[in-house]
Amino acid sequence: MSFQLMIHGGAGTVPDSHEYYQSIHSILTAGQAELAAGRSALDVVEYCVTLLENDPLFNAGRGSVINAKGEIEMDAAVMSGLDLNAGAVAGVRCIKNPIQLARAVMDRSEHVMLLGEGAEEFARANGIKFEPAEYFVTEKRVKQWKEAQKNQSVALDHATEETAERKFGTVGAVARDMFGNLAAATSTGGITNKKFGRVGDSPIVGAGVFADNETCAVSATGYGEKFIRTTLAKTVSEYIRYRGCTAQQAADEAIAYLVHKVEGIGGIIVIDKEGNWGASFSSKQMIFGRADETAVAVLTESGR
Repeated sequence: MSFQLMIHGGAGTVPDSHEYYQSIHSILTAGQAELAAGRSALDVVEYCVTLLENDPLFNAGRGSVINAKGEIEMDAAVMSGLDLNAGAVAGVRCIKNPIQLARAVMDRSEHVMLLGEGAEEFARANGIKFEPAEYFVTEKRVKQWKEAQKNQSVALDHATEETAERKFGTVGAVARDMFGNLAAATSTGGITNKKFGRVGDSPIVGAGVFADNETCAVSATGYGEKFIRTTLAKTVSEYIRYRGCTAQQAADEAIAYLVHKVEGIGGIIVIDKEGNWGASFSSKQMIFGRADETAVAVLTESGR
């Protein structure tokens, strides 16, 4: 009757603030209660990511970063380890909770990913909640966007030690329910000042999200292009399937591969089929937490 849950709020440099810790702890506690009540891993990862999207601290949903046109475009995906079913959306605007739209794509369509206006049309047809554009905009994101525009650059929402303003990116959740089923979900606003309809790894199955009851559930955060090129979430699964790694071993091996092959920056959270959990990252830190039937813990361990 045991269960496990992990969530993350992005990789980077963790501010000396209790806000992030409190938010992660609160969401973990809420997810813990849902799993204890017998809800499925799939429902709980959607639920936890919805709560993360609603918190303007994080770069997902409300509080997403701003693109080169001064707009907010969001990506999200969810995957079930039971049957490898998945749903994803990319480049959507004014959707209050993109992860809920991704779940609707999974449950109510024959597709895996919907894009932009088509995804928004599907959302309207399926009663997904919209919010006005100003709902998503925060003062912090406007300041960040103006700085990027001034420098004519894009900016990851993952700070380095040299960056004056500390930032966070992608949110995600992985879970194993009391029936042994795994699920994963990831959501993001992308990168500040992004152009040309750029889409990162978050909505891409095998890159930013993956779940398979035979191996593990994975959610990633970081420089999306590098995670796409290495299909990192699926790589974690393959390390477990073919090398017999635990969740932590597979996470460490995958991040080492990410750094070695493409000098990737970011992190991953993993729960394997046995209920072991793991987390690894090449950034300075990653804010994440874990919960089971007995305890809740929030972590920001130093990177390697």
